[in-house]
Amino acid sequence: MTTLPTQLRDTADRTAPGGTTRRWPGLAEPRCSAARATAARLVFQQAVRSLPVRVALPGGERLGAGGPDSPVMRVVRPGAFFRRLAADAKIGFGEAYMAGDWTSNDPAALLTPFAARMADLVPRPLQVFRRWVDARHPVHEQNTVDGARANIHRHYDLSNDLFAAFLDESLTYSSAWFAPGSDDLHAAQLRKIDGVLDLAGVRAGTHLLEIGTGWGALAIRAALRGARVTTLTISAEQKRLAEQRIARAGLADRVQVLLRDYREAHGSYDAVVSVEMIEAVGADYWPTYFRTLDRVLKPGGRVGLQAITMPHDRLLATRRSYTWIHKYVFPGGQLLSLPAIQDAVRRHTALAVTGHRSLGPDYARTLHHWRTRFLANWPQVASTGFDDTFRRMWEFYLAYCEAGFRSGYLDAVQLGLTKHRG
Repeated sequence: MTTLPTQLRDTADRTAPGGTTRRWPGLAEPRCSAARATAARLVFQQAVRSLPVRVALPGGERLGAGGPDSPVMRVVRPGAFFRRLAADAKIGFGEAYMAGDWTSNDPAALLTPFAARMADLVPRPLQVFRRWVDARHPVHEQNTVDGARANIHRHYDLSNDLFAAFLDESLTYSSAWFAPGSDDLHAAQLRKIDGVLDLAGVRAGTHLLEIGTGWGALAIRAALRGARVTTLTISAEQKRLAEQRIARAGLADRVQVLLRDYREAHGSYDAVVSVEMIEAVGADYWPTYFRTLDRVLKPGGRVGLQAITMPHDRLLATRRSYTWIHKYVFPGGQLLSLPAIQDAVRRHTALAVTGHRSLGPDYARTLHHWRTRFLANWPQVASTGFDDTFRRMWEFYLAYCEAGFRSGYLDAVQLGLTKHRG
C-alpha cells in the first residue's frame, strides 16, 4: 500500500465529505410505475443482446452475447435497478452501482462495450424522446464566475488526502503520456507536462500563464526550465498545497499562484498553457475562454492546450443532457470535440493550430493506474471520513472514464496554437 506523502498528511483537509443520506440524494429508490420499469428492462435487454458481456440476474437468468471470458455484470437487486433506469437511465445506471444494485469484478472491462456502442444503445426510434425525458442542467451549476467556483469546490476541494491516494507523486490529475515500453505513471506524467510546455515553447526567460494550477506540478516543471510563471486556480485547497509544494522546491520567487478565474486574467504573456481545465468551462463560455487566451498572449506567442474530446456528432446529440458525471463528479462540466475547438479558435481568436497529438490510449492506462491505486489505498481514504457509497461512486467514475478511452469514444488531445504577429 502506498503511504501518503508527509506534507499531505500534515496539511490535508480533514473534513469528511459525509456518508449521510443528504450526500446521496439520488440513492433513495425512485418511484415509478411497473409499466415503466418493465419498459426499461426491455430496453436494457435489447441493448445488451449483442454486447460481448454477461449479465447475471438472480434466479439464473442470463443476458448478453458474452462468452466464458467476457466481463460479468451481476444484478443483485433487479427491481431497484430497472426502476432507476426507468427514472433516468443516464443517471440511474451509475446510481445503481453506488447503491449496490449491481456489481462487477472488472467494471472498466464491462463498461467498455457499452461505451463503444454509446450512439445506438437506445433504439433510434426511442431517441427522439430524449428532449422530453433527459434531465436538464440545474441553473445553479452554470459556469458563471461564482457558479464555476462552487462547481470546482465540489470536486477539487473534497480532500487532498483523497487525491494523493491515487495520483502519482507529482499530484497530476490529467492524462499521462507513456514512453514506449514504459508503464511508469510518474515518468509518464512528467513526459506529458514536458510535451505541453514544448508545444507552448516554454524555456528560460519565458513569462508563462497557466490556467488551472492543479497542485502545482506543471508550474514547478516550467520554473525548473527557467520560466517565470503566473498560475490561476479557483480551488482554495489546491492553491494552498500548490504554494507549499512550490516553496519546498525552492521556486517561490519564480511562481505566483493566484486564486482567480480565467476571465479575470490580465497581463501579457509569452506563452499560455492549460491542461484539462477547459472541460470545466461550459459551452456557453467557450468563446470567452478562447478570447481570453488570445487577449493575454503576445503576438507570436504560443499556447499548449490539453483537452478531453468526444466525437462531434455525439457532442451535438448530448450537449444538453444532464448525466451521472454532472450530478456526482463534475457539475457544470462539458467535453468538447476537436471540430468544436477548431471552430472556436477560428471564430474568436487570432490563433492557429500548429501542433496536435492524441493521448486517448494513454488516458485509459492512466485511469487504470488511478483506480488500482485508489482501491489499494481505500483504508487510508476511509480513515479520513469517506464512506462505502463514496468508494463505489469513485470506483464507478474511474472505471466509466477508463471505458470511454478504451473504447475510443473519448480521446485526449494536446494542441499547440500560435498567435499571428501584427
